[in-house]
This record gives sequence, C-alpha cells and structure tokens, in this order.
Amino acid sequence: MSEGENPMNDYVIETQGLTKQYGGKAGCRDITLQVPRGVVFGFLGPNGAGKSTFVRTMLGLLHPTGGSATMLGRPIGTVSARTRIGYLPELFRYPDWLTGRQLLETHAGICRLPRSERKKRINVLLARVGLDGRGDEKIRGYSKGMQQRIGIACALLPDPELIFLDEPTSALDPIGRREVRELMNELRNEGKTVFLNSHLLSEVENVCDHVAIIHKSELVVQGEWRSLSAVKAEVEITAASLPDHVWSSVSSFIVDKKKLSSSHGKDTWLVTLHNEEHIPALVQRFTSHGALLYQVTPKQQHLEDVFMYWVNRKEQETYVGDRQIIL
Repeated sequence: MSEGENPMNDYVIETQGLTKQYGGKAGCRDITLQVPRGVVFGFLGPNGAGKSTFVRTMLGLLHPTGGSATMLGRPIGTVSARTRIGYLPELFRYPDWLTGRQLLETHAGICRLPRSERKKRINVLLARVGLDGRGDEKIRGYSKGMQQRIGIACALLPDPELIFLDEPTSALDPIGRREVRELMNELRNEGKTVFLNSHLLSEVENVCDHVAIIHKSELVVQGEWRSLSAVKAEVEITAASLPDHVWSSVSSFIVDKKKLSSSHGKDTWLVTLHNEEHIPALVQRFTSHGALLYQVTPKQQHLEDVFMYWVNRKEQETYVGDRQIIL
C-alpha cells in the first residue's frame, strides 16, 4: 500500500476547502466535497460556475492554490491516483488520420495495457459504445456523436474505478443519450463511480444518485438528489365543493394554492404544503367538510426545480461578520 492511501475509505473523492484561483480570481473556491463509491455523481452548475476548473484540478491538470483533496485514497496529482481513473473531456480533439482502433491502441500503450489483452479489450469497448464494425474507419469520417463514443471508449480503456465524464451526451441523439445512460448504470452496477459533469439536467435526473451544485465558484449543496428534491411539498388536487370555509379549515397546513383548471364542476388546484406529512390530514379535513375529492397526487420535484431552488437560495445569502443570513 502506498503512502497516504486509505483503503477503507468509503469515498472515492474527498476535498477540503479546495481552491483554484487565476490571478486572484477563483475558478473554484473553498470546495469541500465527498463522493461515495459506486454511484453516478452529478456535478451541476451554470456555465462559468467553476465545474471544469474543479475537474481539471482533481485530475492534476491544474495545481490547486488552496485546500487539499484525495482520489481513491491518494493525494490528487500523484501517478498512483491517475492510473485508476478515466476521463472524457468536453472539448476533445483526436488525430483524425487515425482509425478508431488505432486511437484506442495508442491509448492502450499510454495506459500500459498488456499487449496480450489489447485486441480483446478494444473489441469489447468498441461494441460497448456502439461502434462495433466501425473501428477501422478513420476518425475524420466520424460524426460528432461517433467521436463522443470513441472518447468514452478511451476513458474506459484502463478499466478505471473512477470515470470523469464531461458532457458525455452533448453531441448524441436521443437514442445515443439513452445508450450512454444505460452504460453509466452498468458501470455503477459493476461497482465503479461515475463523476458526471453536465448541464443537461434531465439526463442527470435520469441517472444520478447523488448531486452537487456549484454556483459562482462555490459549492451550494450536495447530497442524494431525491433528498434534495424535497424542497417543496406540493400536491395536485382535483375536487368539487371547495368553498372558502373548507380552505380556511386547512390554512395551517398550506403555504400557497393555485387553481390550474376548471371543468364540469371540478377544479384542479396545485397546493404547496409546509410538509408532505400534512397530506393525509389535508385529505381528512377536506372530506370531513363535505368536499368531493376525485384525485390527490403528490408532485415529485424535477431536478431543474431543485437546481433553481438552491441557486436562488445562494443568491439570497448575505453575511454579517461571520454570520450567514438567508434574506
């Protein structure tokens, strides 16, 4: 075991106050993050928030100006850390005079993959990323989506424990996006960890277990995204006979209500509650006052709603001395 390695660590990535500044301006600032093993981890933020700076710093392509970090129990920037990771950059350029197979053979040499394993490994990966039968074509003839696929194959070539994917579906059509999502699920099921840097929130929502949101160079929130999605308790109610006195009877449960539609004597409302645990009491109170309920549907928040909630909350923060205040 090499110096500094912690084999029992439950996190593949840990950072403490990690900072990278450019001429005094922060690309990312004071990032304290934990990424569990065996998950698909979504790293989200607006353009220019510092996502790519953070990833490049973790990979050792940039030198941090503050804080500390480990990957797979090893300090970032060390060769032992980098040998166990794969990386697909967002802006990649491959020698277009090579074939896809030749590109993978070149990367296999860089990864020091044994020669006896290279042909089989390359064939498996070409099939896995949807390029079976296309590996002997030159990259200059590849579409953008095919180049994205060969890039993913390069990232998976060393059979890494941790894979960084930077916008892996940006050039793909809907079928290709679904295939990449399925691939990420397969990698997670194999016990690998995928660090997904993406602005396509619907893609992240469909595949990620955990997320972190970065805004204006700072980490806003991190955690299991289903838990983070509990930012609002909303329920859609279709009912008849909801006069004012019925609404008054449930006013202690309700933050807000909005009528969505009316049809054939029935109204559909979107009701925001203080807590989703108030839903049974809300239904009981309605029925005890003679309301006719046709449908009660709790609303699952989408990742876009969660993202905007936490970003807006960050925008409303201010500080007095050392105290943080939410306006």
